Amino acid sequence: MNATQREIFAPPPFEAVFAEQSRFVWRLLVRMGVQARDAADVCQEVFLVVHRRLPDFDPGQSGIRTWVSGICLRAASEYRRRSPSRREILDEQLDPAAAAADPETDLETSRAWQKLSRVLDAMDVAQRQVFVLYELEAIPMSEIAAILDCPLQTAYSRLHAARRVVRSAFGGVDE
Repeated sequence: MNATQREIFAPPPFEAVFAEQSRFVWRLLVRMGVQARDAADVCQEVFLVVHRRLPDFDPGQSGIRTWVSGICLRAASEYRRRSPSRREILDEQLDPAAAAADPETDLETSRAWQKLSRVLDAMDVAQRQVFVLYELEAIPMSEIAAILDCPLQTAYSRLHAARRVVRSAFGGVDE
């Protein structure tokens, strides 16, 4: 990229990226298997990479969220590689909704998130990545394929396989 292109595609300031993406990064890391007790450290690692590589970010190639997602997936993968024996069951930190007024509903929701967490932990990493990004983070499949650097059809195949695993775990009918 030459100097003129860098001026046209000036990256956003780090502070703005951090403010806009920090909750997303935390949530994605936890959903990708980073234990809650370690999430702050891994989140910091992600933002150190973001800070270091932000001058090279090209908004013409992808959105900031897509770019940050790729960094998160690599950080989560590295985390899992570093600590293969450190496993614990996640509980309510995956609950995306605020506490409901009905304690019975709260308990059901908490148990469902715990079960989903266990299913995700046992899932193939490639399938988990697509499932979390598409189903839980609502990122378009074209962006997911770009993040994972795989063909669009491969990403869809991974999603369908992951859905079968989740459906099976929750007692649903397999297609």
